Amino acid sequence: MLDFAIAWDWLTFAARWLHVVTAIAWIGSSFYFIALDLGLTQRPGLPDGVYGEEWQVHGGGFYHIQKYLVAPAAMPEHLTWFKWESYATWMSGALLMAMLYYAGAELYLIDRNVLDVPAWGAIVISLASLTVGWIVYDFLCKSPLGKSDTGLMLLLYVLLVFMAWGYTHLFTGRATFVHLGAFTATIMSANVFFIIIPNQTKVVAALKAGETPDPLLGKQAKQRSLHNNYLTLPVIFLMLSNHYPLAFATPYNWVIASLVFIMGVLIRHYFNTKHARKGTPNWTWLLTAVIFVFIIWLSTNPMPQVDEEAELATPGAERMMASAGFDEARDVVLSRCSMCHAAEPVWEGIHWAPKRVMLDTDARIANHAREIYLQAGVSHAMPPGNVTDIPPEERAALVRWYRGRGDS
Repeated sequence: MLDFAIAWDWLTFAARWLHVVTAIAWIGSSFYFIALDLGLTQRPGLPDGVYGEEWQVHGGGFYHIQKYLVAPAAMPEHLTWFKWESYATWMSGALLMAMLYYAGAELYLIDRNVLDVPAWGAIVISLASLTVGWIVYDFLCKSPLGKSDTGLMLLLYVLLVFMAWGYTHLFTGRATFVHLGAFTATIMSANVFFIIIPNQTKVVAALKAGETPDPLLGKQAKQRSLHNNYLTLPVIFLMLSNHYPLAFATPYNWVIASLVFIMGVLIRHYFNTKHARKGTPNWTWLLTAVIFVFIIWLSTNPMPQVDEEAELATPGAERMMASAGFDEARDVVLSRCSMCHAAEPVWEGIHWAPKRVMLDTDARIANHAREIYLQAGVSHAMPPGNVTDIPPEERAALVRWYRGRGDS
């Protein structure tokens, strides 16, 4: 029968795929409507209430699009809503967070050298931070400070920088970046759920009642939509960052995350300016490149020093070290994997452990038992190209060790 580790790995893959698919749908529609809104043109003779129009060509035909700044005089017969892209992205992301970081809290969420808390405590901190983040952001938007789009964006940036720094004092570096992405994405999706869609619903209700909708509803929704637009690219970077330890596993990881937000804003500013037909600000790409080079320098200067005694075995890892077959599996890993996955790799061309995964002590090997089992036991993903010539019988030893956990 298919064992739990394999089934769970496929389930997390499915959740990740769902998250990517829904995120593509949300980002695509969001970028399209921002570009459409910025590209609207005005001309004499537009129907009453129409702010602007645009002609577009796609798929072998032409589209004539008009935007009513508040609402048309009467409720249209067919009305398409864009909301489930956002909801499905957030829900699939929450599912993936729970499957990877909550179910695997001991390995991926908690760094006991940063904050020694039980798994349930770390999960509570995680959920609380996401909730409080939305409350603080929403308060700022509704306060008198929210009347200034630029001032509000600067305050939001300060909040994000603070959270980037704060998360480094709570979780692992990998979890820090993912949580900062989740923190931002929660604000974005909550904007849709609590502000944008409810305001549009009120406008529709007013039209059906034969009343004139409140213009403030549209203004509020547009402000939140603009925030979402500028936050999208940093969120994508943060969600992809778990594959790149040079971003999250460095002393300056919170600074790197803070700079990523600036890069995302610069890139969106370029496209938004182009879509609004206000010029071509190529300087944004130059400045983005300069910041990115600075991030590269930050990630390696200085390289974090590895404390050989710092990584302690989790309770699950202790069981793995006590299980039958550990000695045999450890010998396989030390002879076939540790030349790269070590504090000081000896394999030519490898300067630091791939993905910062080190397998050079009993505790580290046991902490990564599941990954070893999946990557080098049931599959041949590691080592790449089987460069260390792991024979089938040694892979079988890794499988026996993992599947025999708990035996003595």
